Amino acid sequence: MPPKTSRFDAAAVLDTPEAIEAFLEDAFESGDPSFITHALGIVARAKGMSQLAEETGLSRQALYKALSAEGRPEFSTVLKVAGALGFRLHPERVAEGA
Repeated sequence: MPPKTSRFDAAAVLDTPEAIEAFLEDAFESGDPSFITHALGIVARAKGMSQLAEETGLSRQALYKALSAEGRPEFSTVLKVAGALGFRLHPERVAEGA
């Protein structure tokens, strides 16, 4: 008989500001917009989608859709979500050729 397993949910382990920051840093380092969007969605679920909806002025349904792996949120939505999660996007110079 095969062992019983359950699906891993990253939102369940993102329980400290440091864990959330490290998770988002890794996502942003990927440079993949859909991966970043999905990571923001995972963090949003960890923090509470209802609270995030209230803080951003967006509906829960709109947030779930925009922050899914298939979502393509407007930049203003990304900024609202990041701000509500306690983060700010800022430019960072990278080495030439990187």
